[in-house]
This record gives sequence, C-alpha cells and structure tokens, in this order.
Amino acid sequence: MSTEPQKHDQSVPAPRASAYDAELEREIEAALGGMSIEDLEASSSPARSSGSRGRQTRRGTILRVHNGDVFVEFGPRSTGVCPLSQFTASADQLPPVVGSERDFVVERFDPFEGLSILSLEGAVQKADWGTLEIGQIVEARCTGMNKGGLEMEIAHHKGFMPAGQVDVRHVADISVFIGEKFPVQIVELNKDKNRLVVSRKAVVAAERAEQREKLLAVLEVGQTRTATITSVQAYGAFADIGGVDGLIHVSDISHDRVKSPGDVLKVGQVVQVKIVKLDLTQSPAKIGLGMKQLVTDPSIAAMQAVEAGGTVTGRVSKIMPFGAFIELAPGVEGLVHISEISHERIPTVDKALRANEVVTAKVLSIDVGKKRISLSIKALVEPPARPEPQSVGGAGGGAPGKGPRAEEGFAAAFGRNRARNDVPSVERAKDNSLERLRASWSSGKELKGGLS
Repeated sequence: MSTEPQKHDQSVPAPRASAYDAELEREIEAALGGMSIEDLEASSSPARSSGSRGRQTRRGTILRVHNGDVFVEFGPRSTGVCPLSQFTASADQLPPVVGSERDFVVERFDPFEGLSILSLEGAVQKADWGTLEIGQIVEARCTGMNKGGLEMEIAHHKGFMPAGQVDVRHVADISVFIGEKFPVQIVELNKDKNRLVVSRKAVVAAERAEQREKLLAVLEVGQTRTATITSVQAYGAFADIGGVDGLIHVSDISHDRVKSPGDVLKVGQVVQVKIVKLDLTQSPAKIGLGMKQLVTDPSIAAMQAVEAGGTVTGRVSKIMPFGAFIELAPGVEGLVHISEISHERIPTVDKALRANEVVTAKVLSIDVGKKRISLSIKALVEPPARPEPQSVGGAGGGAPGKGPRAEEGFAAAFGRNRARNDVPSVERAKDNSLERLRASWSSGKELKGGLS
C-alpha cells in the first residue's frame, strides 16, 4: 500500500439530484405560469416596465370589492387596488361591477404588499410628497394669499397657485378660498428646490369639459335648469347651466321692463331658467335662456280686467313725440296718441301732459296678444261748442257763412251791390300796366288766364 499522500480533487462535485429539488422546480414553474422572471417583474411593476418613470394608465378587470377597496387584475400575478371612495365620490363615476373592465392610473408599486396602487383618471389623490408627480390631482388646502396668488399646503409642503390659475373665470376676490380645501393639479414640481406650483383652473376646466359633453347630449328646448350667473352685460346676463354657458337676454329676464340687467341679477346668483333657444351646429353652442318664461305674466290678468269702452286711471310713465304711455298696473301700459289728448290742436305732447301725472282715459281698443291698449283722454271731455252759421242778408237765408258785413265788403271792393242768389259779374278797373302788357302782344290774340 502506497504511503504517498493522496491528492485531493479541486473540482466542485456536481449537486446531487433529489426529489425535493424536482418539487421546487415544479412550484416555480407553476408560479411563473410560463412567464420568465423578466416578464413577471414587468407585469408586477408596470410603472417600471418601460424603463421610464411616471404614472401610467392601464386597463384592468375588476376582481372584487372588499372593505372599501376595489381589487383589479391586469394579468397573471399582476394586481392592483383602488379606493372604493373614488367610485362614489362623484355622481359621474359608475359603480364598480365585478368582471367589468376600465382604465386605471398606476400611481406606484407597493413592494411590501406586492400590489400596484391605483386611482381613477381625474380622481383626487391623498397627497404624498414622495409620490407627487406633474399632472397628478391631489387635495390641497389654501393657507393664505399674496400679491401673485394663493399660498397652498400639499403633503405638509408649501405650494403656490397663481391668481390666473384659480378658476376658468376671473375671480375678483380670491381671498374667499383661504382656509378651504379643494382638489388641484400639479403643474410644476422641483423637489430639490422644494418648488411646487398647482392649478385649480385645470381641474375645473376638465370637469366642465366632461359635463359639457354629457349636457349637450340631453339638452332640449323647453327644459328647466338651475343656472349660476357668471357675467352681467348691458344686453343681458350669461349663466352656467352645468358646464356650458347660455345667454339670458334682457327682454327675457322679467315681464316688467328691465332697464339694466345689473339691477336684477348679480354674478354668483343662482336662478331657474328655461331653454328657449338652442343651436348645436355652432361652436361653441348657442343657448338662449329665459327667466320670465317660468313666471306667470301678471299683465295678462290685468289686461283681461280692462274692457273696451270703459274708463281707466293711470300714471303718465313716458312721453314720446307721438303720444304718451299710461301705466294702468304693474307691467300694463296703454298709449294715448297725440291726437287723442285734446280736442284742441297741441304742438307737442309735453304741452298737455307731464311725467307721473295721474290721468283718466277711455279705453278705445285692447289687443291682449300684442299687449296693446289704446286710450283717449279727449273722449271723456265734451267738445267745445261751435258758432251758428249766419245767412247772407239777414234772416232770409243765402250762402252759408256770408253775412251783411261780408256783403258790404264785396260791394265796397267791386263797386256794385249783389242780389241774393245772383252770380256777381266783377268788372276790373282800368289798369295801365295791363294795357301796356296787352299792347305788347302784336298778334292781337287774347291773353290767357281769364284776362279779356
């Protein structure tokens, strides 16, 4: 037997196969479901699957709803969870139906739970400084105001909202938002410099755009809507009926005469309106609104109480060149034409009537459809008496309007007396001018025009 020491083999012995190793391999294959490790990592962390950072949108199938959470499946071994409150926070969101598909925003991946944290597109998220990203909608609180806008607090960090980003419309006093909590969209973010800029306007604009499409699809003439006055102009007021604006013309505000819409309506006032006009062919859509169409016209009942031929009393409300308007009741006026004011001829209306004067008149005619009442003041006054006509030559009759003085005038003028009922033959006195004119006509023809 050799005494030389044995040389040890430096090679690593091959692992011994066992039933345990085969069983482990089968479990791994079953867990992967035919997928590679890389595929599994990509499906489990969709925000990192493309190698880029940021929130992503994925379509998933709702598996179940449990304890305020909605569990979603994107693929084998790839699931996520979304708060149930996001489905019920708005009436526009449909309730989750098990087995249905919809899009979700992947906010981040939770490695401890092995789940993707999801949210609905446009839903308000609980602010987390570590996961904040541009475009995300989070809840923020307004803590103050400065010269340029509002001071905000998001996830215990200070943010800023420019005054122009507060609303889609101009807000005269943005201090009303101080102390309020509302959703905002992150428009600028620099965590290294602790710079955070947010916008409420972007959130409101997105909500209005969604509401507008739904509203225009069901809007019809004759519908009654709740509206908020957004702008007051000389010709009327604009009102928001839920994502889209319509115009309330000054003539459709009230049955009473409205001189200025600002006397009746204020910005922010909530009113009930009726759709009176609708044109969806234009962009933006033209929508006409009316307020008086929802209120009974008091003038109709007042006009029905007036009868043609009757007597009414009213106040002179307006004087025009052609006549005067008389207010008989609120919203009811009648017109006295200038020819119906007095039996005597008057040069202008204000010579006979004054503004706010109370007068009594007779109703000549009524047109309820056109809301017109014709009045007459002189119809209630006896016309002045006219002088009796006198006959020529005294009581013996003769031509009307001719008296003895007229006869004497004629006799003195023409040098002869005229018998009653005789046609006078007037002889002209010799006129040197006529003689010279006659002599200038050498033809000897008679002059025309009754000259002989």
